[in-house]
Amino acid sequence: MDSYHTVYKGGTAEIVEKKSRFIAEVFPVSSEEEAMEYLEETRKKYWDARHHCWAYVTGRNPASERMSDDGEPAGTAGKPILEVIRGRGLTDVFVVVTRYFGGTLLGTGGLVRAYTSAAAEGLESSTLITKIRGFRQKITTDYTGLGKIQYILGQRKIPVLDSVYTDKVEVSVVVDAGEKKSLEKEITEGTNGQAVMEDLEECWFADTPDGIQIYSGMD
Repeated sequence: MDSYHTVYKGGTAEIVEKKSRFIAEVFPVSSEEEAMEYLEETRKKYWDARHHCWAYVTGRNPASERMSDDGEPAGTAGKPILEVIRGRGLTDVFVVVTRYFGGTLLGTGGLVRAYTSAAAEGLESSTLITKIRGFRQKITTDYTGLGKIQYILGQRKIPVLDSVYTDKVEVSVVVDAGEKKSLEKEITEGTNGQAVMEDLEECWFADTPDGIQIYSGMD
């Protein structure tokens, strides 16, 4: 299965370490430009904070990565945030951690732990999804074959996007690319060749809290 993990809806989290506040914000992004726009918004929102440290990962094969310590000692902020993103196998995500200094120095180890914890909490508060490469298809059948098709789709847990009933039935589905050929074979055999399957588009899709989402266009 060709798939990748990403953020559906970003979240926010805050931790306090020796009176220093670390505020993590997570955003789904598809480019560096988009990440930098969110960074600018965050700087304006927390204009009186001392540091806005961040990291992002975008794209796949290969992914593009960048990070910034924004004035913190080298390697104590941006890299820990990036490692949290990597550790969860995520892409197309931007994480920025804003720090309000509390008056007590944390040391390099303390900073690494704090930025790591804040980034992890930010991702915990976010909604993560798996995007799967697939095809949106239309299955056209007569009413005789409908029950068999519904049974096959149900057994395979293939999402039905829409059904249109006229003199025939048109069922719109989205299917994992790796399952496409075997599904077509099973439906053809199950309906004695009476069902017609048509590819509408290649896409990414994901099961989200708002239902199945289709993402047109392939990267």
